[in-house]
Amino acid sequence: MITAHRLALLGLCLLAPAWAHAVQDCEVNGESVNPNHGGTTAGKTGIMRCKDRDSGQMMREQELQNGKFMGQVRYYREGKLQRDYSVNERGNQHGRSREFAPGGQVLRDSTYDNGSQVGLARSFHTNGQLQRITFYALRETGGSSSEQAYAEFNERGQLQYLRCGDKPVLAAPADDARWCGFSGGASQVELFSSKGVLNARSSYLAGKRVRHETLGDGGKPDYQDEVADNTRTERYFNNAGVKRREVRWLLDGQTSRSAFKEREQDFADSGTLTRDRQWSGGRPVSDQTFYLNGQPRSKTEFGGEGESAWLQTTDYFDSGKVARTGRFSAGNRYRQLPLGTHQRFNEAGKLVGESSYDDRGRLTREKAWDDDGKPLRDDAVFEDGSRKAYSK
Repeated sequence: MITAHRLALLGLCLLAPAWAHAVQDCEVNGESVNPNHGGTTAGKTGIMRCKDRDSGQMMREQELQNGKFMGQVRYYREGKLQRDYSVNERGNQHGRSREFAPGGQVLRDSTYDNGSQVGLARSFHTNGQLQRITFYALRETGGSSSEQAYAEFNERGQLQYLRCGDKPVLAAPADDARWCGFSGGASQVELFSSKGVLNARSSYLAGKRVRHETLGDGGKPDYQDEVADNTRTERYFNNAGVKRREVRWLLDGQTSRSAFKEREQDFADSGTLTRDRQWSGGRPVSDQTFYLNGQPRSKTEFGGEGESAWLQTTDYFDSGKVARTGRFSAGNRYRQLPLGTHQRFNEAGKLVGESSYDDRGRLTREKAWDDDGKPLRDDAVFEDGSRKAYSK
């Protein structure tokens, strides 16, 4: 019976390329060795060469120094150089590293320091055009490296993506001194898709991105992100380029990683403002909505703190006149209780209803008037829901 474990192994074997399982014959200075058997390479110095037993094609070359693999390493595929790099005494990549396409053109060229990429690394499209150039720097602690800046290009050589460092560190054709705004004020950079279509614009000043705009299929704005002083503003657009949403953030200190939302606005497809929310210090201040005719629809104001927090709500008719207003407790985020006196008005602006609540949100009195202002009822309301005409 074939077990599940054997089936899994069989699947892996079928998926792996045939050359990875080819039998290799290796030798150093004309003497046969087995790289998996340390006894055959002990004390030897030279280049170990491994060839495919069936085809005789070179598959691997690796430098030995006194029995230890250290120095140059080359891997071949179908007899053609595929990868070329060096390792140090720890077995970590150290120095220049390159990868090649079957036709011999370089696909990647980088430098390592004890296993970590450092300095400039370049990768290329198969047509030879630069695809990406990246600058790596070692971290102050830990010995590993991180990306500091990069530029990516499409096969036409047009810039697709850009990340700036705190100073110019990239090399031609990535002119990050100009693109990142290190000379002559804020830059203006155009970004293109893989098909060569303009799809974004960015502006940088001293390495910081101060404006970014993406474009839709029709070339109209899709999204904008702009930083001025300590404020960041985001704008979102529909397919016709009409602004549908705008969000403003207050940046905290010298970094944009921490920010407090200050204002958020929503717009209809016509461009009319439909909602406006404001915050201060991370706490809500007001929330307003609007009819498409421009008149206010509702307004909520926030105040107080902790258990004493409250919100005052007002609803409007589309004429702009008040329809109802009242205050609620906001100390419990899951339950808002009506407080004080709540009023209702007709479209002529006359008071037609009034409800009074105690500090526990219980209805205690309810009044009503007709549209001419004539009293209809004035009831005292009790805890069990029963009523009686209010009397002084």
